[in-house]
Amino acid sequence: MHRPVLPAALFLALACLAPPCMADPGHGASAKDAVALAEKGARFIALKGKDEMIRRINSRDPQFNQGALYLAMRDLRGITLAHPTTALIGKDLLDVPDADGRLFRREMVAIANGAGKGWVDYKFRNPSSGRVEAKSTYVLRAGDVALEAGIYRN
Repeated sequence: MHRPVLPAALFLALACLAPPCMADPGHGASAKDAVALAEKGARFIALKGKDEMIRRINSRDPQFNQGALYLAMRDLRGITLAHPTTALIGKDLLDVPDADGRLFRREMVAIANGAGKGWVDYKFRNPSSGRVEAKSTYVLRAGDVALEAGIYRN
């Protein structure tokens, strides 16, 4: 008995066309996505307040956590206020370097206290792959906090 090949071939072709984010949310995010997420967070703070934003980030609300693309928040001294990895909350990690020895969090705080928005490049463990990879994070000051949204660069 002959089975039709077309449905299987069609399924495979469509699967190959699916965007990577369908299989791994946040994977393949662009710089534009990171900026949009930070700006969304700033609008949320303006409407609902900083405390509610902290709660949403820490609870991994899908609006602000899409796997490898997520929103984090720190105060202007560098203390982590909100992060999907809740073990980081309340920590001063300014002097903890990346894999290359770069004090990238100090750079983030400097941007927040200076220009108010900008990018920082460093190395960080990608939660999707488990490997240390090149990452760029967009920092946006929103009142008395800094919002951060990063992308992994392949």
